[in-house]
Amino acid sequence: MTNSTPPITQNERRDHVDDEISLVDLAMILARRWKALLIIFVVIVAVSLAYALLMPRNYQYVSVYNVAEQNPTQALESPSSLVAKAHNIYLGPQTRQLLEQQNLAHLPFEVQGSNPSDTLLVTLTSDANPEHAGLVEELHMQVVESLQQAQQDLVERRRETLERQLESNRQALEAVRDSDSVSAGELIATYTSRVAELETDLSDLRNGKVGQIAVKSLEPVGTSPKLILALGIVLGGMLAVIGVFILEFASLVYANLRRERANRSSW
Repeated sequence: MTNSTPPITQNERRDHVDDEISLVDLAMILARRWKALLIIFVVIVAVSLAYALLMPRNYQYVSVYNVAEQNPTQALESPSSLVAKAHNIYLGPQTRQLLEQQNLAHLPFEVQGSNPSDTLLVTLTSDANPEHAGLVEELHMQVVESLQQAQQDLVERRRETLERQLESNRQALEAVRDSDSVSAGELIATYTSRVAELETDLSDLRNGKVGQIAVKSLEPVGTSPKLILALGIVLGGMLAVIGVFILEFASLVYANLRRERANRSSW
């Protein structure tokens, strides 16, 4: 059985070799078009540098509220509940009021509430440009004051309840002391213990406190200008190499088209 595949001619071998591109060819392309390589790289780096220098620098503004306490280790109302109230009850109305006062369509920042783990604190955080620091402070203040007022009402109700219970137990204790009942001694001990507990609860009751309002961070937040410049240098190098190869490809296509037109015109 004979092989029907025709042998490869010398011209086909030459065309096959011409189609192969070695690393030396690539390096020669870059060396030949070094001006275009340099221009693309410089333009990309310059744009990155301009963006890094001109981009707005935001800082973090943090407000802290220490929740009301019924004892040194227990909050009168859970901080997570206060965070939910801040987002769902107070923040919306206060934001609308501030927008109306300042004649704004929207605020140039957001407010995030959180409860740091293992603390009795509620924090409000906003990333904003220093020129908007006044708006941040005003909104934070309004939300924190709403939280504090609601907590103050809760503390007063709790205090009134404890005072009524304390007065009731004191009266009962006085009545038992004047009694000749057989169980008077046991009742005296019970009421005395209860009075002591209520007095401790009253003394441990603490109002919520504002720790700070919209304190500015020492360092800017967000992407660093140095990182942007570094990324611009890397991107500039990549785009410069790709751009040179695109230019080389375009020039070869253009040259082939010119030769083809010249060959057609010679016919």
